[in-house]
Amino acid sequence: MKNLLKILFIPLSCALFLSCNKTIENQTEETVEQPQLYTLRNSKGIEMTVTNYGGKIVSLSVPDRAGNNSDIVLGYDSLSQYPGGNPYFGALIGRFGNRIASGQFSIGENHYKLAQNNGPNALHGGPGGFNNVYWNAEPFEQDGYQALELTYESPDGEEGYPGALSVRVTYLLNNDNEVVIDYEATTNKPTVVNLTHHSFFNLHGAGIGNILDHQFEIFADRYLPVDSVLIPTGELRPVAGTPFDFLTPHAAGERIEAQDEQLHFGRGYDHCFVLNKSKANELSMAARVTDSISGRVMEVFTTEPGLQFYSGNFLTGKDVGKGNIAYGYRSAFCLEAQHFPDSPNKPEFPTVLLMPDQRYTQRTIYRFSSR
Repeated sequence: MKNLLKILFIPLSCALFLSCNKTIENQTEETVEQPQLYTLRNSKGIEMTVTNYGGKIVSLSVPDRAGNNSDIVLGYDSLSQYPGGNPYFGALIGRFGNRIASGQFSIGENHYKLAQNNGPNALHGGPGGFNNVYWNAEPFEQDGYQALELTYESPDGEEGYPGALSVRVTYLLNNDNEVVIDYEATTNKPTVVNLTHHSFFNLHGAGIGNILDHQFEIFADRYLPVDSVLIPTGELRPVAGTPFDFLTPHAAGERIEAQDEQLHFGRGYDHCFVLNKSKANELSMAARVTDSISGRVMEVFTTEPGLQFYSGNFLTGKDVGKGNIAYGYRSAFCLEAQHFPDSPNKPEFPTVLLMPDQRYTQRTIYRFSSR
């Protein structure tokens, strides 16, 4: 690796700054393949750290109703643990978030085969997906707030996907206590793109109990039922009268053990909700999660048509994280804004096809407050 590393010092100003322990001196050369850490703070007491490895949010410290901060995302104490740890903790996901049936799809007459890294299916871009690569990272200021730009050049054929894909993701932390994530991508060949973010949240604090008492609202009249290997059937099923109705607040654990085939298939909630939108690409509220113990509230806004609610059903305690705490069953949840799973094989779903004359864009916001 030819990049030289230097320490970057940024003066504290108006209680709002971004610091990083190291930065890339020459962004035109190959990325230094070792994790680096970048820290964002706002004037309201929220602090977030991000690593260039997988674009992962390493920590997110948020105040409770009494003003006491806790880190609310699962992860590890040391950056050196991330390359060999849970690949999705805090990660940017691509090229395709969620599952593609049988690890294959076609664009026109061209057929593409992907790694089958989730039973018979491709999951989250494959074992070499965007969560497992090093991104170029550059801090900058936007609208008076500090932000971090992450860029990655995915070569044609990486993980089986066609086209060279240029990706830019920006994290911004503002004084409205919003983590704003903006995504852009362009390609030189027809390809499929479905990017998302995969933090594992626990509003009690990372490693503190389970999330079954968290109250969820998901603003979706329909969801996508799946088959036994979690591939959508193609049906857009009404949530009314089912355990998937979160149009009014319900605790995650209230109905999670109900005798329902869909909950059986997912071992709980691991389903994509069809968000209520007045028009496509509208930035609108997708979900609200409330923890009555800490008073923390997380709201999710997105331009995406879907939101995957995952209730931590595959956390088994084998991941030993921050403070040497084992992350057990349902000790976190994910809310992943995205297009629908298996969209390349379901033309009735909103398209994920990206052409060379197009630009992929999306915005997702996680907003924090207390009550």
